[in-house]
Amino acid sequence: MTIEIHRPELEALIRERLTSGASEDIEDVLMQALKSSPPGEPVAPRKPKKNLAQFLLESPLPGSGLRLERQEDYPRPLDL
Repeated sequence: MTIEIHRPELEALIRERLTSGASEDIEDVLMQALKSSPPGEPVAPRKPKKNLAQFLLESPLPGSGLRLERQEDYPRPLDL
């Protein structure tokens, strides 16, 4: 099994445990952490993140008359 760690503070804590000698390897760190924490309630799966267009379409904004179109941005004239 491969585990990816995306939070630098978590990686630092694990490295600290390993270098201090409190644990021999990453499995020991995980085992100690899991045994010391009480079993909680099941975690609900996360909702998939929406993009901006989906968010705006599901909000009360579609009927509000707001214009959300982007204005053309033209370059400045250059003297050559």
